[in-house]
Amino acid sequence: MRHTRLLILATFAMGLSACGSGGGILGRDRPDEFAVQRQAPLVVPPDFSLAPPEPGAPRPSEGTAAEQALEALFGGPAARSEVEAAAISRAGEAAPGIRSAVGDPQTQTVAKGRVTRDIIAAPEGDGGSAQAVIPG
Repeated sequence: MRHTRLLILATFAMGLSACGSGGGILGRDRPDEFAVQRQAPLVVPPDFSLAPPEPGAPRPSEGTAAEQALEALFGGPAARSEVEAAAISRAGEAAPGIRSAVGDPQTQTVAKGRVTRDIIAAPEGDGGSAQAVIPG
């Protein structure tokens, strides 16, 4: 019985050692599957007097992979409803320097409560000295 257990243990140990990363199928050099992007199908252009593309130049009809991803995720510009279009037209145009005027110390603000005041008054920095206080 003891020899049987030893034989089973040795068999499992040899099988487990074969799962190492010392080569084989899992250790081969393979391409990055996330770096592959789809290519558009070939089409014959209607104007045959076009110049051939330069080697290595991006394809002009497709855009970059990042632009394609943004287009796939968010689509093109969304059509606005009548209510939204009316609200935007009533709001009018923003002043060109509005962002610098809002950050001006002379800008008057409305009190928004203790938490907002604490956030605004927090010291600038990378947060190395930040502390969390858990009430109760």
